[in-house]
Amino acid sequence: MSRNSGALALFCMTDRTSSIEAQLRLVTDAGENEYFIRLAHAAGDTLIFTEEKYRFSRSAFSTSANWTDLDAGQREAKLVNKAEQGDATARTIHTLLRRVTFHQFHNTSDTARIRQKWSVDEGRWLKEDAGNLAPFLFRLQSQQPRYYHRIVETIRLILPFFADFEFDAQYGQLLLQWREKGTDRIFNASQTADGMLRILALVALLQRPEFDLPDVLILDEPELGLHPYAIEVVAGLIRAASKSVQIILATQSVSLIDRFYPEDIVVVNRVERESQFQRLGTEALAEWLKEYTLSELWEKNVIGGRP
Repeated sequence: MSRNSGALALFCMTDRTSSIEAQLRLVTDAGENEYFIRLAHAAGDTLIFTEEKYRFSRSAFSTSANWTDLDAGQREAKLVNKAEQGDATARTIHTLLRRVTFHQFHNTSDTARIRQKWSVDEGRWLKEDAGNLAPFLFRLQSQQPRYYHRIVETIRLILPFFADFEFDAQYGQLLLQWREKGTDRIFNASQTADGMLRILALVALLQRPEFDLPDVLILDEPELGLHPYAIEVVAGLIRAASKSVQIILATQSVSLIDRFYPEDIVVVNRVERESQFQRLGTEALAEWLKEYTLSELWEKNVIGGRP
């Protein structure tokens, strides 16, 4: 199966809207997998499924397959149950959706999971908040040392004082620890600044083995709390990883968008309580770009993206 392409149409509703609907299209070599849901507001400020259906249309046929309708009124997707029961199309869609990962490293508070101890056995995949960063790095050090050393060397580009991580499993538990150059003192996650924790998580995420990357990687404001030079390095890592995985990132950083081309950027504008998306292009901005950077055009409101 080739890397998948997908299109998601999501209509985000306001307090005046009775329902939200979304349709996902996942294309493989064999054909097109589609998944449709409609959600409505329910008691307790929750959402329920009022419609859920899926289908698979083979590329060898010119017509689309019939939809398989699932029950309505539930709070959890029935697609998961169908996949567990062995339905081939449901299992394929569920598997493809699990290969789309979302990461946000904003929470670095005293109680954040990244500052806590984790089992050494929980390092196969980096969690969405990088809470299990210590066992994740420990696994790479022992099983994929080339990638582990690549992560460490990249961290040193951003944080020259960083020496290496320290792994000291006690009763099967690991706490994120590291050493500074020029001293034998060991620091742990509770003594680590917020920005540094985010750097460690971002570099580990983007420098992990290529074969471990998902099909789609979503990053929410990766620039938060980072030094300008760190943003430049992270942008380079994102561009490099994008050769192997589709990356979608949300940002409000003028520094970050200057590291990409207009064709890479989709501007979101709020128009009459509705989010509208517009892809930029070098040709349309050619005259402007002779004198200004993308960030300057953003600040001048030439490309939109205002609050």
